[in-house]
Amino acid sequence: MTTKRVFIAGTALALTTPGAMAGQSADPLAAAEQRAAATVRQMRPDEKTILTHSVMPIDVHKTGAKFPEDAIFGAGYTPSISRLGVPALKETDASLGVAYLEGGRKDWATALPSAIAQAATWNPALVMRGGAMIGGEARAKGFNVLLAGGVNLVRDPRGGRTFEYFSEDPLLSGVLAGAAITGVQSNHIISTIKHLALNGQETGRKFVDMRISDAAARESDLLAFQIGIEQGHPGAVMCAYNRVNGHYACDSDYLLNRVLKHDWSYKGFVMSDWGAVHGVGAALNGLDRQSGEQLDPDVYFDSRLAAKAAADPAYAARLDDMNKRVLTAIYANGLDKFPASPGGAIDFAGNAELSAEVARQGIVLLKNDGRILPLAATAKSIAVIGGYADGGVLSGAGSSQVQGKDGPAVVRPKNGSGSQFISEQYHRSSPLAAIKARAGNATVTFRDGRYIADAVQRARQAEVAIVFATQWMAEGIDVPDLSLPYGQDELIAAVAAANPRTIVVLETGSAVKMPWLDKVAGVVEAWYPGARGGEAIAAVLFGEANPSGRLPITFPASEAQLPRPHLDGSDWVESAGLGEAKVPERQLSADYDIEGSDVGYRWFSRTGARPLFPFGYGLSYTSFEARNLKISGFNASVTIRNTGARAGDEVAQLYLLDRAGAHKRRLVGFSRISLEPGVEKRISIRIDPRLLADWNGSGWQMPAGAYEFAIGKDAETMVTRASIRLPARTWSGPAQ
Repeated sequence: MTTKRVFIAGTALALTTPGAMAGQSADPLAAAEQRAAATVRQMRPDEKTILTHSVMPIDVHKTGAKFPEDAIFGAGYTPSISRLGVPALKETDASLGVAYLEGGRKDWATALPSAIAQAATWNPALVMRGGAMIGGEARAKGFNVLLAGGVNLVRDPRGGRTFEYFSEDPLLSGVLAGAAITGVQSNHIISTIKHLALNGQETGRKFVDMRISDAAARESDLLAFQIGIEQGHPGAVMCAYNRVNGHYACDSDYLLNRVLKHDWSYKGFVMSDWGAVHGVGAALNGLDRQSGEQLDPDVYFDSRLAAKAAADPAYAARLDDMNKRVLTAIYANGLDKFPASPGGAIDFAGNAELSAEVARQGIVLLKNDGRILPLAATAKSIAVIGGYADGGVLSGAGSSQVQGKDGPAVVRPKNGSGSQFISEQYHRSSPLAAIKARAGNATVTFRDGRYIADAVQRARQAEVAIVFATQWMAEGIDVPDLSLPYGQDELIAAVAAANPRTIVVLETGSAVKMPWLDKVAGVVEAWYPGARGGEAIAAVLFGEANPSGRLPITFPASEAQLPRPHLDGSDWVESAGLGEAKVPERQLSADYDIEGSDVGYRWFSRTGARPLFPFGYGLSYTSFEARNLKISGFNASVTIRNTGARAGDEVAQLYLLDRAGAHKRRLVGFSRISLEPGVEKRISIRIDPRLLADWNGSGWQMPAGAYEFAIGKDAETMVTRASIRLPARTWSGPAQ
């Protein structure tokens, strides 16, 4: 008997050079910078504003606009500078696959599960493969820039883009974002990392001001970006819509010049989000390119910028630097040497299977009373209820929306406008069909759940009831609370009262409350499971796949446990299409210094509140033990054993518990390991010292004293502990 895959955060990860967590991996951007500077010296003045702005090659305002023949219907287009061999930039959304854009290109793509589902795998190598897949499909369609790499921390689970982001923890988010970016850029295309920074809510997203101290930001959200950049070396950084400490994120000297370019020595370019530029002065504050210029009040980075550069040496120097940074990203990723063109071959079947594997590894088993799961193939009758399970699986809406061949199986408009861009859509992967294929001779029936009495009657007649419940989320729209919409909580409670052998399958973009939790036998969190999500769900329900996902966010018991029980602005900001008020009637801000760097599980540890399910939680069809944790310097080792009767995957989570006598709860490393029954493996985890330190204004600082660590089943359940005394230490720059 032998072990299988082992993935360890803090080591090479099989996707970057060793030492990546220590910020020591070779930076391809730095290597390309000299060539980029040489090209800038050859540029004529009229060429210097070609790369500094882009247009959406879509007639968004219905004016009959025409675009160059080589532009592709998508997010962005910047023309080439053929004299210098600089290729055109052709951009597409997003992190979960090549965006659908309401079918405007008359093609389709493979949808990965949502980013939060990917994070639930705790598997950087698999996330890297997913990035490589969507990057490959983008390249085959002719795109050479993918607007991927969402790494913002989940500070509020009601945030509408929670499904697009990885987690509430800076280490987990940064490592996985770096892995995804590495995969994307392996195709000789540029990936972004986004949205810098603190994009925590969609309500008033164009003007809400995130208030936070420098130290708290550096130890949380900015650390996630820093780790992701160190590991993935994205060619571009996309700045956010919101303000940070009074300044728009795309016009923030603090974020773009001081933190990103000076302190982190970032060599690539900063592109704006679409409609996030407020004036030409943003160039001096670190913005390198205006994106989707039709969505801004004016085109600032073309003739206006050229005029400034002609009159002001500061703008002239800045313009050269802007060009150098865009060219650096182009050269580092080989866009000029390996041009992308439409019509490339795509292995849709293989890509769909990869999406299914991500979904299987990301599904989290939250409850399994009486071992109701996996379902026996000999069950005589199964009632499947709700969630459009007869049609497909839910996906999140907005710029990240992906759809496969023939488009969505189900479209439910948000409102009477019927817009597909912000609508509830379901991928063509029917859980009902997949359950029937695995149920043997059992009678499988379906009720849509619209009428509770009808669902209850069918549940009462079946041996097992499976209720599919959905929580739709979208860019531009926060959810008002964490309940299930459409009366689904009442439906589940009624079905469970009629049949105690009820299993709930959640297709959600974030955490939800579960007032019915003690009444049901099983709960499966499937997230938005992507192109083959129905098959992945059925594989877990019937035991073809052993559930191994772990929660990347905390599930609170109620909104009252959150740092801001009331979502800032939700009482007065009126939605205008994408949740954007036309003009704010008054200033809107969110006080992130309430929790500071104690995001998610750290907040719960600090307050002592007991969540519904903690960060890192997840059950399996087998069992594991961890023992003999040892700490030596910034290295940990522990033995993991499969003590159950079937093969499975465990995620060993290493937490800091106490630092020099002060309580600190921080994830400092993790390792996903596959083991056969009875097999054990000793694994090593490298600790990034920044996770043990505080930001002191100019660098990182660790106090001397005893440091206590533990391997946890989750952020609350510790199983083996070890302590070490460490000396005081201060340093600047990356971890050393």
